[in-house]
Amino acid sequence: MPTALILAHDPVSPAGPVEDRLRVHGFDIDYRIVVPEESFRSPNVPFVFPDPEAFDLIVPLGAPWGAWDNATIGQWLGPEIDWVRGVVSSGQPLLGICFGGQLVARAMGASVGPAPQSEIGWHTVWSERPDIVPDGPWFQFHYDRFEVPSGAVEIARNPAASQAFTIERTLAVQFHPEITADSLVGWLDWGGWKSVEKAGLDGEVMVAQTRAFEEQSTQRTHALVDNYLREVARLIPTS
Repeated sequence: MPTALILAHDPVSPAGPVEDRLRVHGFDIDYRIVVPEESFRSPNVPFVFPDPEAFDLIVPLGAPWGAWDNATIGQWLGPEIDWVRGVVSSGQPLLGICFGGQLVARAMGASVGPAPQSEIGWHTVWSERPDIVPDGPWFQFHYDRFEVPSGAVEIARNPAASQAFTIERTLAVQFHPEITADSLVGWLDWGGWKSVEKAGLDGEVMVAQTRAFEEQSTQRTHALVDNYLREVARLIPTS
């Protein structure tokens, strides 16, 4: 049975339909958390990253901190960037989501930093490779953006930021395919309400909208996972 390492950077970010779809494909899931609940307000904690060769797939998730912010999370940020660089360069499959995608960009030599405009909520993403990243609205919750590394191929974008690129057997995305209404509530309760209100948005409407979109967004996420495993990671047969 293949094994996927799902690396959560905080205690309130489940992998949702991404994890569910990997299980459908027969993956055993090893779920690890970098910053435990008791350290959420002081996230600069030590963490030992596992041997990547113990896994068939690695999935670094998002985080409420910046992938450029060494001052806040440097004790594990630098080591994770080095770790991700080794994974990507070796040709091992990796699916980087939001912060995880930013880590890939930084690890492979591109810049990551605060964006001129944040994206919070459901936003349209234009994909040049809908056979990998389906078109449609994807949920966003980020204040930063990545540049596309040399040697990578950008496959999706919108006017605010690059949204996806491939390199080796890696797919990096800026949006959150793992979102559910329940996980969004968790993000809001752990500090996201202030961010949403600061952006002039209605969090209650955002949760209701996410719940209304959940069936369609889950199907879109399942398609993304299938496409990634087939077209980029080459872990399942082509049709």
